[in-house]
Amino acid sequence: MRARTALLVLLTVGVVGVAAWLVFFSPVLGVRSVEIVGNLTVPEDRVKEKAAVPALHPLATVDLEGVEARVLTLPQLATAKAERVWPGTLRIRVSERRPIASLPVGGRAALVDAHGVVIEVRDLAPAWLPVLKVDRPAAGDPATMAALKVVQSLPGSLAGRVRQVSATTAEGVSLELTDGRTVFWGGAERGEEKARILTRVLGRKADVYDVSSPDVVTLK
Repeated sequence: MRARTALLVLLTVGVVGVAAWLVFFSPVLGVRSVEIVGNLTVPEDRVKEKAAVPALHPLATVDLEGVEARVLTLPQLATAKAERVWPGTLRIRVSERRPIASLPVGGRAALVDAHGVVIEVRDLAPAWLPVLKVDRPAAGDPATMAALKVVQSLPGSLAGRVRQVSATTAEGVSLELTDGRTVFWGGAERGEEKARILTRVLGRKADVYDVSSPDVVTLK
């Protein structure tokens, strides 16, 4: 009886040991494919290169947080989430940053997102992006963030008519329209209300539209 019990224990330990070896050390349950989900403009190969997970590396021991951190060194990406899909796939879900303005830098154009993060630098910015003009452009700079928040709040009917957004302070945002007219916007608060009012009054002839105080709108 004791011999049988000992044999069962040995067999159990052996099975557990083999299973552990298969899962944690052998290539049998290793990474056979890396699947990238959510990328639109960033090439799949670039994300895989940053993930840097060797083929057949045991899937169970892949450092998911490490993979996410490496992938997020790509400035075009806002988020990354790595997950194991058994038996042999590492799936990485990403979301890309969306440029909402361009910033002149040394004769070139830096594309920035709503958080003030530079996504990429190009020789020319897309024509549909407004130019950002602030004294100290940086993520976290009050004037920069206010200007970007205003741009983000503009409805499509207005966004396409804005050529430049400027800000001297967080309360001093102004817009230059494609037809040369100027809009004093003020701070980023009450953005939807200001946009509705501006859409309504742009039909009236003027050079300057002041919607900084939606309760008292002036045209000059």
